[in-house]
Amino acid sequence: MFHAAIIAGVIDHLRDSWDELTAEGGPFSTTEIEVRGVPIRVFDSAPPDMRAVWAVNAAHADKTYVVYEDERYTYAEISAQVRALAALLHDQHGVGRGDRVALAMRNYPEWVVGYWATVSLGAAVVGMNAWWTGPEMEFGLTDSRPKVLIADDERLERVLPHLDTVREGGPLHLITVRSDRELPDDASRWTDVVRPDEAPAELPDVEIDPDDDACIFYTSGTTGFPKGAQLTHRGSVHNIMHLVFWSMVTGMADAKAIAAGEREAPTDPAEAPAQPVFMAPTPLFHVTACNCILHPATMAGGRVVLTYKWDPGRALELIEREGVTNFSGVPTMSRELIQHPDWEKRDTSTLQGMGGGGAALQPDLVGKIDKSLKKGAPSTGYGLTETHGIVTANSAKFFVDKPESCGPVVPTLDAKLVDDAGNDLEPGPDVVGQLCVRGSVVIKGYLNRPEATADAIRDGWFNTGDIARIDADGFVYIVDRAKDMVLRGGENVYCSEVETVIYQHDDVAEAAVFGMPDERLGEAVAAAIVRRPGSTLTEDELRAFLVERMAKHKIPSKVWFLDEQLPRNANGKFVKRDLRAQLLGQ
Repeated sequence: MFHAAIIAGVIDHLRDSWDELTAEGGPFSTTEIEVRGVPIRVFDSAPPDMRAVWAVNAAHADKTYVVYEDERYTYAEISAQVRALAALLHDQHGVGRGDRVALAMRNYPEWVVGYWATVSLGAAVVGMNAWWTGPEMEFGLTDSRPKVLIADDERLERVLPHLDTVREGGPLHLITVRSDRELPDDASRWTDVVRPDEAPAELPDVEIDPDDDACIFYTSGTTGFPKGAQLTHRGSVHNIMHLVFWSMVTGMADAKAIAAGEREAPTDPAEAPAQPVFMAPTPLFHVTACNCILHPATMAGGRVVLTYKWDPGRALELIEREGVTNFSGVPTMSRELIQHPDWEKRDTSTLQGMGGGGAALQPDLVGKIDKSLKKGAPSTGYGLTETHGIVTANSAKFFVDKPESCGPVVPTLDAKLVDDAGNDLEPGPDVVGQLCVRGSVVIKGYLNRPEATADAIRDGWFNTGDIARIDADGFVYIVDRAKDMVLRGGENVYCSEVETVIYQHDDVAEAAVFGMPDERLGEAVAAAIVRRPGSTLTEDELRAFLVERMAKHKIPSKVWFLDEQLPRNANGKFVKRDLRAQLLGQ
């Protein structure tokens, strides 16, 4: 049940709606079971696996499913490709339950086809980072040992010199996507072997256990080699249900508040779309786009809009053309959209939700989104690869009222705070500690990394590595990453707190705060800033702005103004270690 205290206002209605939905016999009722020796709650109505989720598509055959730039595919067309590829993988390459298929490409429609074909066979998708170099691809393939690699031209060029080394550990068949280059004799072209007009009527018959691997996503980490997180069918299904649950519970709570006269009904409410349309601006090899956009969109019979690369101007064009209802990226993307000169020129009235995850939405951005959307509201979700997607969610009225919070913990997760030694902390609204979670969406572990798994997951509790507090209403506040903190003269300075205040300055387009060595203090606070076009903001002007808004020890002692955007990883997050190396020569 919802663990918030009873307080006045809309939070009361949220709690009541939460309890109603999760009550025995309700649509989100739960049962406690034991998985890998750990007691967890699971939804009674949960589909058994991702193959069952995909099977729902039959009801939406004639609807547009995938839009990639100017290409369009219906559910029926993608389904035929899925059946054709699944038959090829199963019959010719022996792919079945427990095997793996690697996908290495941009957000092409073929990624979507490859994903559903693989999970429907009971095999696991290895989502390879499209930004990886040849040696990194070699590592990922050697670590995960897929039977088949499906790669586009750019990834193909990088991996070809490494295939012989990878194949020393076992056979690997190569299927190429959108490539005209000369291929090895044992490779196949997608268009030659995936023939939807010859697809069998049904998928191969297989058995899948809910705790089988559905996907291996590699976490970027901060040091060393990436770790392959083992995402299961059960965890993937429950993440979808958590997303649906949050949408339903907030809608119910809002209706109760309006009925009670505590909130005015909107004078021009958004109409329910004939088909929800989701834009996926982040890579499909991350949980943000795959688990939190592709999965729920598919289950709802929605449309998924993909682009060749992130470009806010092109995104706005597609939002208008496709009538996008849900935009979910990283915060920098939402900020770039509403700051873009075409924002006022394009019709964005269909947007009902805008925001995303991968990093915290700064409080100023929450307000700006709320004011910018005609019939929509800001939204966010906090989570990790290791939790299949969201741990918490926040949106609409709740997000506007608590813009610094990522929301309450989803129904099948338990949460607690621990100190640096791993000891449980007594609950309290002012208690700050490392956030740990346990439940249905915690990963099975890290592939081939038993020690890393044991270190991260203890008695079923996964330590997120994030420093958090939980208020009296049960809403979680992420203070910072445990490793993204500056220890300045014995004082902890949380980087996200400083960034939040910097972003309040209208001339700041991008900001990243990090620690730099200081002989006297140990560490000093530093910041890299990208100014808005036309701005002449100086370091002294920025400090004068900050000194009125935060303690002096938190104000950056060194500021760099950069002419180009801050370095990002493939998911759009700022890569501070690269930034430090660039600016400090470390």
